[in-house]
Amino acid sequence: MDRFTDKVVLVTGAGSGLGLATARILSREGARIACVDVNGESAERVAAELGATEGRAIALTTDVTDRTACREAVASTVTEFGKLDVLCNIAGIGRFQHTLDVDADDWQQIIDVNLTGTFLMCQAALPQLLETRGAIVNTASIAGLRGQAYAAAYCASKGGVVLLTKALAIEYSTRGVRVNAVAPGGINTPLIPAGFIPPEDADPQLILRASAPTHSMAEPEQVAHTVVFLASCDASYVNGAVLVVDDCVLH
Repeated sequence: MDRFTDKVVLVTGAGSGLGLATARILSREGARIACVDVNGESAERVAAELGATEGRAIALTTDVTDRTACREAVASTVTEFGKLDVLCNIAGIGRFQHTLDVDADDWQQIIDVNLTGTFLMCQAALPQLLETRGAIVNTASIAGLRGQAYAAAYCASKGGVVLLTKALAIEYSTRGVRVNAVAPGGINTPLIPAGFIPPEDADPQLILRASAPTHSMAEPEQVAHTVVFLASCDASYVNGAVLVVDDCVLH
């Protein structure tokens, strides 16, 4: 497929997991990719894989919680490729903790990366996307649609992404920019072993309550295809949607 021929896409969190899978699919479909990640080495590695030497990808080391860095990432993308057609906000963090153990720094870091970072990248990209009548795809979560024990900060951040997406979709609906989100369940990415380990004394029934008995982890590519669909012309009549990508029948 060549839905992204002559399109320029900025992908945050492109260094691993869902961001990497999304960047790979977009590249295969013809996009030129700005690989944005807080880990510069990972971004460089992905850009090299996608064709940095042929001018099809660039790596940008970017902290999405920094307003200036977000604007510089967009500016660098436009300088390199001449425009921006799509923003895929995939960078994110999370962890399981007892709510009573969450200190101010823990709370703020998750909100800053997942919610504020998504907002700052949208804000930085919108002037360019208005020029190209482009699209934004944000990454929410099923944890932003219903509660999850031991994940108060994460649920709050992803719930914020859900309504941020809908607010932007309405605001720019008459100006040609579509804004949608995916809401995945668990994905087999480095984020899971890095943060989503239940506390030692966690009640397993509370963890299981969020999933059906047959629930399984998705591979990144299974979710990435939905991200790419929302970013593509095939979703030209989809705006303000939050698509659940999960095999759990309890949603």
